[in-house]
Amino acid sequence: MATMTAAQRREQARAEYDAFIKGCPTNQLLDRLSDKWVSLVVSALAGGTMRYSDLGRKIAGVSPKMLTQTLRSLERDGILARTVTPSVPVRVDYELTPLGHSLALLLTAVKDWAETHIDEVHEARDRYDTQDEQVA
Repeated sequence: MATMTAAQRREQARAEYDAFIKGCPTNQLLDRLSDKWVSLVVSALAGGTMRYSDLGRKIAGVSPKMLTQTLRSLERDGILARTVTPSVPVRVDYELTPLGHSLALLLTAVKDWAETHIDEVHEARDRYDTQDEQVA
């Protein structure tokens, strides 16, 4: 049995990623990326650098705690970068990294799809609910 280098082991593990397996890192990443706050933060930052307060105003309904948690997790994952500028008060800016920009293309497309098709979804829900009431 031949021994493998660390790089070979990483490549083998990468080839074996399967998001359908709960313990797979890609499954965990999909869980994070499917969070609505992640989608909205990434879509907002696709337009350029924003401050914390700007993000809070743009994303209706997000609590300060949830926005902070979302920003930290995205920074940890390499999706966005945080820049602190010493001033009074301290200025903190957030921007997408190259990895974040590649993700923004997808998440912004999903957001745009939702905005375009929400009327059709409402109609389908109404038909389903009406049909469900008739059966009951």
